[in-house]
Amino acid sequence: MSKAFTRESSDSEGDEDDIELPPLPAGTRNYMTPGGHARLKAELEHLTRVERPEVTRVVSWAAGNGDRSENGDYLYGKRRLREIDRRTRYLVKRLDAAEVIDPSARDTDQVFFGATVTVCNAKGEERTIAIVGLDEVDPERGYVSWISPMARALTKGRAGDTVTLRTPAGVEELDIVEVAYVALDTHLAPRHTQLGGEKS
Repeated sequence: MSKAFTRESSDSEGDEDDIELPPLPAGTRNYMTPGGHARLKAELEHLTRVERPEVTRVVSWAAGNGDRSENGDYLYGKRRLREIDRRTRYLVKRLDAAEVIDPSARDTDQVFFGATVTVCNAKGEERTIAIVGLDEVDPERGYVSWISPMARALTKGRAGDTVTLRTPAGVEELDIVEVAYVALDTHLAPRHTQLGGEKS
């Protein structure tokens, strides 16, 4: 997508460099599952082909209704256009850097991106997490980012291994009970990234 499109509105604040993406390890790609990639593409498509043209029409109509400084439709519309353009730039950057990895196609017993892992703590409590992309995180489903402390602790582990999870809350020993690679429902996960790319 050209910069000309993202800067179409003279009221758009900043440029592509104003977007702060969660940091990736040096030299790595933005790993994501097929579902997560499809979700971001669908959102970008909706913003550029449906929502932005619709808001632009409202702004054009409102601009012809007199004093713009007190015109709620005009002011809201211009603000919404800036939000759409900012989110569009964010999505373009994320998708441009994407490396799509299908968990169900992986054939290994070690923990890597896309793994669904069941772990057990010292109290005998089990939980299952899936390692996904930065834009696919969903705590309610147990979907954690591949650069999170949990994912880093588990990476390269196998069932039967014990790993050490270090977090600001302290150190925890976890036994890896099971490692599986299955298709994940990330395309249905709610979006946790707010307009502009900030994490909620």
